[in-house]
Amino acid sequence: MASPTITLAFALCGVALGTLTGLLPGLHVNSVAFLLVGIAPGIDGPPVAVGAAILAAGVVHTFLSIVPGLVLGVPDAATAPGALPGHRLVLAGRGREAIRLSAVGSGVALLGSVAVALPLSRVVAAGREWLLAALPILLALVAALLVLAEPTRRARLGGVLCLCVATALGFLTLDLPATGALTPRGAASMLAPIFGGLFGAPILLDAVDADGAIPPQEGTTLGLSGSETLRAALSGVGGGALVGYLPGVSAGVAAVLALGGAGGSGPAGRGSDRAYVVATSGADTATAVFAVASLAVLGAPRSGVTVALSSLAGAGSPSAPPSASMGATAPIPLLEMLLVIVFAAGLGIAVLLTVGERYLLVVRRLPRRPLVLGVLGLLFALSVGFAGVLGGAVFCLAAAVGLLPPRVGARRVHLMGVLFGPIALGW
Repeated sequence: MASPTITLAFALCGVALGTLTGLLPGLHVNSVAFLLVGIAPGIDGPPVAVGAAILAAGVVHTFLSIVPGLVLGVPDAATAPGALPGHRLVLAGRGREAIRLSAVGSGVALLGSVAVALPLSRVVAAGREWLLAALPILLALVAALLVLAEPTRRARLGGVLCLCVATALGFLTLDLPATGALTPRGAASMLAPIFGGLFGAPILLDAVDADGAIPPQEGTTLGLSGSETLRAALSGVGGGALVGYLPGVSAGVAAVLALGGAGGSGPAGRGSDRAYVVATSGADTATAVFAVASLAVLGAPRSGVTVALSSLAGAGSPSAPPSASMGATAPIPLLEMLLVIVFAAGLGIAVLLTVGERYLLVVRRLPRRPLVLGVLGLLFALSVGFAGVLGGAVFCLAAAVGLLPPRVGARRVHLMGVLFGPIALGW
C-alpha cells in the first residue's frame, strides 16, 4: 500500500501530464490512458500510486481539452453559421467566457456526481443482471435518442448514416491484432487509433485550410444567470449518470442527451450557446466520476481511463470489447479514487482558468497550418506506436469516416456507434 505522500506525488505528476495532453490538439483521453498503461510497468512505484497518476491525468485532460478545440475549430466566414456553440462564442470574442463557463459546469457537475455516485452505483449493482439482459435495447434507445436530438430531417438522416458507417468500422477494426511498441504485450489495442482517427484527425484536417480569423478575446463576464448555469450543469450530471454505466457510450453522448435539459439543442442564441458549453463540460466531468464508480462497484470499466486502471490491476485488457469485463477490479478503492478525482479536478479548474486562457491568447497568433500538420503527424505516430503499422492504417480509415458527419449535417457523436453498435448487435 502506497503512503499518502507517494500517492499525492504521483497524482501531481498525473495532473501535469493531463495538462500537457489536454492542451495538445486532437489527442483523445483514451489515448492518454493507454499510453500511461504502456509506460506503467517501467515506473518504479506501487500500483495504487500509478493508478492515481492515470486517474488524475485522465480527469485533468478532460478539463483542458476544450481549449485547443475552441481555437483550432474556428471556421471561416462561409461556414460560420453552422459552427458549434463554443466556436461561435470565440468568433464573438467570448472565448475567455467560454473557458469560465466550462470551469463552472465541470465544478458543479463534480460536486453533484460525487454526491450520488456511490448510492447510484449500488442501485445499478442490484439490477446488474437486468441491465446486462436489457443492454442491446438500451444502447439502441440511446442511438435513437441521439438521432432524434438532431434539429432537422436531413441531420437525422445524416446521423443514421454516420451511425451505420461507424458500426461497420467497429466490426471491421476492433478485433484486428495490435502490436504496439508503446503498450505492453497483451495490452495493445485498436481503440487508440480508432478514437484518434474518428475524433481528433477530422477536426485537424478541416482546420488545415480554414482561414477564419480569431478576434481578440476580451469578455469574461458570464452571460448565464445562476439558475441557468445550475440547470445546465445538473443536466450534464444526469447525462453522465446515464451513460457512465453503459458500455461503449462516451461523455460526448452524455452531453448531447443533456442538451434537452440545458436548452442547448435549440436555435443558436445568447443562452443556448452558453448552456451548451456548461452542459457538455458538466457531462464530461460527471461521466468520468460515474465511470470510476462503475469500475469499483460493478467491476465494469466504462471509459479509456477505467479500462487502463483495470488493466493496471491485472484484471482486464484494453483490447477486450467494452461489454466483456464485468469482473475487473481497480488498483484503488472507490473512496480514494473519488478523492483523487476531486483533487485533480480542483487543480484542473485552476489550470484551466490560468494556463488555458493564456494558451487561448497565444495560439490564436500562431500560424495554423504548420501547427495542425505537426499535430496530425504526432497522432499518426502515436497510432503506430499503440497498434503497429496496422494501427496506422486503421487511424487513416477512421479519419476518413470522421470527416463524414459535418458533410451530412450531423453531430460527430454518432460515431460512437463504433463501440455501442457492435455491442447492441451482439458482438
